[in-house]
Amino acid sequence: MDFVKKQGLGNITGVFGEECLNEDGTIMSMADQAAVITHYLKLQKSGAFVKPYEEKGEQLLQLWQEFIDGIPQKNWGNTAAESSTQYVSYLFSDVHLSPFPPLQNPRFKFIDLFAGIGGFRMALQNLGGECVFSSEWDEQAQRTYYANYGEVPFGDITKESTKSYIPDSFDILCAGFPCQAFSLAGKRLGFAETRGTLFFDVAEILRRKQPKAFFLENVKGLAIHNKGKTLETILNALDDVGYVVPDPQILNAMFYGVPQHRERIYIVGFRKDLGICKEDFKYPERLDHVPCWLDVREKEAVPAKYYLSETYVETLRRHRARHEAAGHGFGYKIIDDNSVANAIVCGGMGRECNLVKDFRQTDLTPTTNIKGEINKEGIRKMTPREWARLQGYPDDFRIVVADASAYKQFGNSVAVPAIQATAKQILKTLTDKNLI
Repeated sequence: MDFVKKQGLGNITGVFGEECLNEDGTIMSMADQAAVITHYLKLQKSGAFVKPYEEKGEQLLQLWQEFIDGIPQKNWGNTAAESSTQYVSYLFSDVHLSPFPPLQNPRFKFIDLFAGIGGFRMALQNLGGECVFSSEWDEQAQRTYYANYGEVPFGDITKESTKSYIPDSFDILCAGFPCQAFSLAGKRLGFAETRGTLFFDVAEILRRKQPKAFFLENVKGLAIHNKGKTLETILNALDDVGYVVPDPQILNAMFYGVPQHRERIYIVGFRKDLGICKEDFKYPERLDHVPCWLDVREKEAVPAKYYLSETYVETLRRHRARHEAAGHGFGYKIIDDNSVANAIVCGGMGRECNLVKDFRQTDLTPTTNIKGEINKEGIRKMTPREWARLQGYPDDFRIVVADASAYKQFGNSVAVPAIQATAKQILKTLTDKNLI
């Protein structure tokens, strides 16, 4: 995993033994071994919710302990004995020292699918929930998730070996699932038509586990994707697996506490046998106050590396001029101090559409290999910490990856305050029915 390589331990490829075999005989990845162990350690005081991890967690801990002690009874693969103690010490040092630990007396339990860096988890923990399963395939995101929550998410949720660790009887399923095109050949537009997509795995888990509620998030384009048929398929699939689904809503994060124009579709549902009607759930009301860019700007001058070179600025101007001449609106944008940022997204355009002017840095000596001198107009990129604030993450959220990965992670994340406001309404609906 990448966070092992960060410690200079890239020569360790895995810990191997009978204990790390899946039920189908395949070898668990090192990440999934770490996921089992960290879930086990985090949930030891959570009663039945630790059961899926208990036996395998104990086996793997024993296996890794033998590895630490240098007992030559297993086939360790390509390992370095002198690094073993440092390796495991680093991997598990934050299990009980993470900045966002589980609550002592949680009100409800939830699972976090397609977890990214834990935006759903942050929001639901803030409301009194305990996460009893997490899954995220991207290694860099797993690294950030572990650094902040002391838990390594499981990897590929499409695998039965991964699904087998999901506990029973949790209350809410959360997922920011990717949008994919569905095959609509069957014309049923329901559960069967979702096979081969990642949404199918969400629906399948709902069908098997039947939590009280779910909360899904996606790009707003899902509402019109394939002329609305994709959303129709999703809603019918959710009906097929036993859920009442209030009409999905597109919410803008700027109305829930962050200065970012970020529209996303939210889909909420409740198990049919709970007696909850669509009308029982209301999406959150907008806040009266909309914050501005200055509310999240760094308090001190940022390093010169975030300022654009004169050559880069000129390239952006020529690029925008070409598009304007063609009647397009593409091109870089500079955010005014008292305005709201555009949606932060992955890729260069996510940064170029959110440039700012900041004259506080007086040392314009280049610190990176840029082409040309730093511009004299104060034009710079936002920093990863500023992007974190645009998504509603607190300043004690740890950024443990390089800038390029951090921009990607925050660009892919949910906006925590908007998620939290909506989840609060889900909990209100369940509480009103005495279900939590």
